[in-house]
Amino acid sequence: MRGKILGRVMAAWGLLAAGTVVAQAPAQTAGNYQYVLLATQKTSTMDKEINQLAKEGYRFAGVMGGETAFGGNETLVIMERPLGTPARERYRYKLLATQKTSTMQKELKQFGDAGYEYKGQTVFESAFGGQEVVCILERDLELKEVPVYEYKLLATKKTSTMQKELSEVAAQGFQFVGITVAETAFGGKEVVTITRRAAK
Repeated sequence: MRGKILGRVMAAWGLLAAGTVVAQAPAQTAGNYQYVLLATQKTSTMDKEINQLAKEGYRFAGVMGGETAFGGNETLVIMERPLGTPARERYRYKLLATQKTSTMQKELKQFGDAGYEYKGQTVFESAFGGQEVVCILERDLELKEVPVYEYKLLATKKTSTMQKELSEVAAQGFQFVGITVAETAFGGKEVVTITRRAAK
């Protein structure tokens, strides 16, 4: 199913609205912005459309997974571009989606080594059943020195266990970047937290 561009709008200074959970938006300055809202039931389609807009000068601003009136369970992404921005690609994106936390950890390592930076995460109802943790990573193509990031994903059913694990990785120099609650392939609802540190 092809993704939908729900709208292109111009907005004044600031973010669109509350509702994009666990997403890091680029720093804002005074001025007008153009926004594009994407919606799709396939994460593979979203990855393609995010990068198509990035080639037009847009940058990722926020992500949310949920049930909409337009098409059931969808992944929604907002892309933004300051007015007057050249239509050229500066950022490249990778959308990761899996029901297995071990797979997500492996992919985070792969793209962290390639200089991709965490930007946001959400939960998406998979077309195949169950829920997927969706994570969006960004790489700045204009950086002369590509940073390398080390990610550590924590997953547990107990918040008390998560507290302990967060304290342990914090002592190792990892910083919290995002959290979701999802029903993973390993059984039941899990709290999934992603942390990051600059690779040594």
